[in-house]
Amino acid sequence: MLQIDDMTYRIAGRTLLDGATVSIPAGYKVGLVGPNGAGKTSLLRLITGEQSPDIGNLEVRRGARIGIVAQEAPGGSKSLLETVLAADTERASLLEESESATDPDRISEIHTRLADIGAHSAPSRAAAILAGLGFDQAAQERPCSEYSGGWRMRVAIASVLFSEPDLMLLDEPTNHLDLEATMWLEGYLRSYPHTVLIVSHDRDLLNRSVGHILHLDQGKLVLYSGGYDKFEAARIEKQAQQRKLQEKQEAQRQHIQAFVDRFRYKASKARQAQSRLKMLARMQPVASLVDQRTPSFRFPEPVSLAPPLATFDDVAVGYEEDNPVLSGLNLRIDPDDRIALLGPNGNGKSTFAKLLAGRLQPMAGRVVAPSKLKTGYFAQHQLDELTFGDTALDHMRRLMPDAMISAVRARLGPFGLAQEKADVPVESLSGGEKARLLLALMSHAAPQVLILDEPTNHLDIDAREALVHAVSDYPGAVLLISHDPHLVGLIAERLWLVADGTVKTFDGDLDDYRQFLLEQRRAAGRENGKTAPKQNRKEQRRAAAQARAALSSMRTQAKQAEADLKRLEAEKQKVQALLADPEVYDGPSDRVVELTRKSGELSAAIEAAEKLWLEAQEVLEAAD
Repeated sequence: MLQIDDMTYRIAGRTLLDGATVSIPAGYKVGLVGPNGAGKTSLLRLITGEQSPDIGNLEVRRGARIGIVAQEAPGGSKSLLETVLAADTERASLLEESESATDPDRISEIHTRLADIGAHSAPSRAAAILAGLGFDQAAQERPCSEYSGGWRMRVAIASVLFSEPDLMLLDEPTNHLDLEATMWLEGYLRSYPHTVLIVSHDRDLLNRSVGHILHLDQGKLVLYSGGYDKFEAARIEKQAQQRKLQEKQEAQRQHIQAFVDRFRYKASKARQAQSRLKMLARMQPVASLVDQRTPSFRFPEPVSLAPPLATFDDVAVGYEEDNPVLSGLNLRIDPDDRIALLGPNGNGKSTFAKLLAGRLQPMAGRVVAPSKLKTGYFAQHQLDELTFGDTALDHMRRLMPDAMISAVRARLGPFGLAQEKADVPVESLSGGEKARLLLALMSHAAPQVLILDEPTNHLDIDAREALVHAVSDYPGAVLLISHDPHLVGLIAERLWLVADGTVKTFDGDLDDYRQFLLEQRRAAGRENGKTAPKQNRKEQRRAAAQARAALSSMRTQAKQAEADLKRLEAEKQKVQALLADPEVYDGPSDRVVELTRKSGELSAAIEAAEKLWLEAQEVLEAAD
C-alpha cells in the first residue's frame, strides 16, 4: 500500500527524514509514533502529496484512495448527516446522475454500482458513525453551523471514517474526542477493513487498535510488530543490545590501542602495530541510540488539611438562572482522593471542575471547604490565555513578584522549563512545553487539590507517563477529566459519572464502564429498531439485492485473497530455498541482504493476505 525508499526531507534547514525506508502492506493498521517535532505530521503531508521529498521515493498503491481529516472544520447550513454523506463523493455523484440519466444501459450501470458500494444503506452507516462520536439522532439533523469548532472537527473525523478510503491517515484524532468517543473509535479502527496510519499519543488506542508501530526518530523509520507496549519493550531491548555492542567494541578498541602503544616503536612488531592502526581506522563505531525521553516533573507538596477537603450538599450549578447544568450534587472529596469524571462532552464535567475550582458559585445548596484550601486548575483553553511575547519566566514572575529570579527558575525547572526554555517567548514553545508551563503556573502555590481538565492533548507518550508519576508522588487530591483511558486507568481510584444532570459514583473500573457503554448502545439500537418504520416490499427487495451483491463481491474477494496467498507462499518458498543454499553466502553480500529483505516483505504480505481471506470467510460463513 505504501512504499518509502531512501527518502530525505528537510524543512527550514532542519532534516526531518534522512534516508528513511519502510514498506506498509495493504490492510495494516499502523500507529506512527516519535518525539514531538520528529516530523510525524510532515510525513502525513508527504503521503498526501501536499509536500514533496527532497531525495528518494514515496509511492502509494496506484488507484488507492487516501483519506485525511480536513484541517478546516466543516460548517454551513447542511445537517451533520448530510455533511457526512457528502464525503462519499462517488455515491453523491451517482445519485445525482441517476435522476437525470435516460440511457437504460447507463441507468443499469449506475444502480449496479450503487448496490456494490452499499449506497442505500449509507445513511444508517453514517448515522451509526456520528452516534459513536457523540451525536444523537436529533443532533445529527442540526446544521453544522450550530456547533463549536471542537464538535465540528468530530464531524470531519466522521466524514473520513464514512468515506472508507483505502489508506486512512489520522493525526491525533482523540484530541477532539471525549473518553466515550475514544473508546468507540478504538473498536471502529480495530475492525476497519483497509489500511490505517494514525499519529497518536494515546497508549490504549495504540495497544487496542493497531497491529504495528512505525517509529520515527532521528530521521529514520522502523516498523515494529504489535501494539505500543510491545514496541516499547522491543525498543528497550534494542537499546540494551546497542549498549552491549558499544561496550564490546570499546573494549576491542582499547585492546588494539594498547598493543599499538606498546609495540609501535619496536622494529620486530612495527608491521603488526601498523596493521592494527589501520584496523582501528576502518572500525565503524556502533550507532548510538539516543533516548530522547521527556524529563520527569513534579508538583510542589501542599500543606496538609484535615478531611474532608470539600463537601457538596444538594448543590446545583450552571450558567443561566433557573437553568442548572448539574443539580442534586451530594459528594465528598478527601485529601488522598484520585477521582476521574466520566460522561460524554456536554454533560457538565467541566462545569463541575469550575465549581470545585471556585470559578462558578452554586445556584442552590452549599459547598463546604476549609478556608485554607487551595485548588490548582488546568484547562486547555488556558493555552490561549498565555501572553505572547512574554517568556515562561515572565509568567511565573507575575505569580512570585517578591521572589528572587533563582527561586522563580527553581519553580519552572521541575516542569522541564529550565535554563534556555524559561527564556523563550511562549509563542516559540511547543504545545507540550506550553502545557508544562500551565501545569507549573497552576501548581505554583502548592494546592491541596489538582483539577486537570484534559491535560494531555499536547503531551507525547513519555510526557504523559511523566504526568502519571508526578500525580502518583503528589500527596493531595486529584480530579481528572481525560479522553485518555490509559491515563484514567493509572491515576483514578474512584470514578464519578456525569449524566442526567447530576454527578454520581460509578461502581466499577474502566472495563466495567466499557461494558456499560456497550449495553447502552445495544439498548439504543433496540429502541431505534422498535421505532423504525417497516420497509415496504420494494425496499425489502432492494435490500435483498444489495445483500446478494455484497456477498458476491465478498466471494470474489475471498477467492482473490486465496489466490494471492498461494502465490505469495510459493514465492517465499523459492526465496527460503535460496537462503538455505550455502553457495549464496559465498557470493556478494548484497545478494543475501536483498533475499533477506524480500523474505521479510513476503512474510508481511502473506500475513495481510491471510487476514483478508479469513475476514472474508467469516462474513461468508455468517451469511450461510
